[in-house]
Amino acid sequence: MASTVTSRPGYGQLLRTRGAWTFLLPGFAARQPFAMLTLSLVLLVQHTTGSYGAAGAVAAVTGVSMALFAPFTGRLADRHGQRAVLLPGVLVHALAGLSLTALALTDAPLWALFLAAVPTGASVPQVGPMVRARWGVKLQDSPLMTTAAAFESVTDELTFVFGPLLATALCTAVNPAAGLLTEAGLTLIGGLLFAAQKSTQPAVAAGHTRVEHGSALRVPGVRVLIVTFLGIGSVFGGMQVSLAAFSESIGEPGLNGVLYGVFAAGNMLSGVVCGAIAWKVAPQRRLVIGYAALALAACGLWAAHSVVVLAAIGLLVGMCIAPSLITGYTLVEGLVPAGARTEAFTWLTGAVALGQAAAVTVAGQLEDRLWNGAGFLVPMAGTALALATLVALRSRLATRPTGRTVARGVGHRVPVTVD
Repeated sequence: MASTVTSRPGYGQLLRTRGAWTFLLPGFAARQPFAMLTLSLVLLVQHTTGSYGAAGAVAAVTGVSMALFAPFTGRLADRHGQRAVLLPGVLVHALAGLSLTALALTDAPLWALFLAAVPTGASVPQVGPMVRARWGVKLQDSPLMTTAAAFESVTDELTFVFGPLLATALCTAVNPAAGLLTEAGLTLIGGLLFAAQKSTQPAVAAGHTRVEHGSALRVPGVRVLIVTFLGIGSVFGGMQVSLAAFSESIGEPGLNGVLYGVFAAGNMLSGVVCGAIAWKVAPQRRLVIGYAALALAACGLWAAHSVVVLAAIGLLVGMCIAPSLITGYTLVEGLVPAGARTEAFTWLTGAVALGQAAAVTVAGQLEDRLWNGAGFLVPMAGTALALATLVALRSRLATRPTGRTVARGVGHRVPVTVD
């Protein structure tokens, strides 16, 4: 049953939702390794090959593979249950990560690293979308859904505060392979713990109520959000490679995790504030305004030539990301029927991964071939293109009035009431 809201929505009320902690704590543990994956790969492959371009390309293959397979695993989770997808997924991911590490350490050819990167990315467990789907079951049409979206964004960014720091520390102070090995182990343990929480996973629709003839991708608004999230991914990917290159250029490779942590901290702090505000502005308008601020902030990255300035601009860029992410995920609740929301969330997560993969590749090549800091041009270009698309197609993000049902695009037999 949906939770009733008797007072102003807030984090305290959200966290008092019955049964929430049974999936929140395991969910946090299960997605922590995801924040380590790309950076651990970049640092390991750059160490063994000496090229940021090669490191970025391997990381990009992982990201593209994840982006392509994430919606498929989301649909499987909607149809067969999250546990059925998670159990084999985390096992495959752990084995693939170990294989990729072994190949990198034995100086295997680049094509072999590419081959191993495919299953590593394809098997990344989509825990974030699964947690968001569980919130949807708990809250349904409650006003707390926006607060839940903000809380999940904060949780994601909290992992991106600790993940890069842990990955950098392991790769630089212990062993270049330690980051990826730890990521594989934590994914296995955390994924199994999350999969064990069977009572809170969304029920699997049976018989004629199952969504069989459509995909969340057929909803026009979802396609607009995918482009928007691709631009956000370009920020993550461009920052990861460019900050690593900047830190190495000044002889302080360990500073990379700190700078990326500042960037992620800005995202996390703005997410906390965003979820605490009782918004009166329509989410479509909030998305356009927030995204314009993100594109403007990203324009200053390439001009930063000192640690202090780069940290300050990175903090500002991070603060502009969370409002766009939160609003995008909130819009899914009104655009997509409940039976396809896990898939919709994985499309958005996959879009971030795909944008990140492309940005890692391009930023790595720019850092190798042009001047130090050229990789920062990638976030600027990515957000600018996505903003232009968002402004042109923003009308497709409009949801139906209260009391009407949305059946177009995803399973005409599964109507859903939207705000």
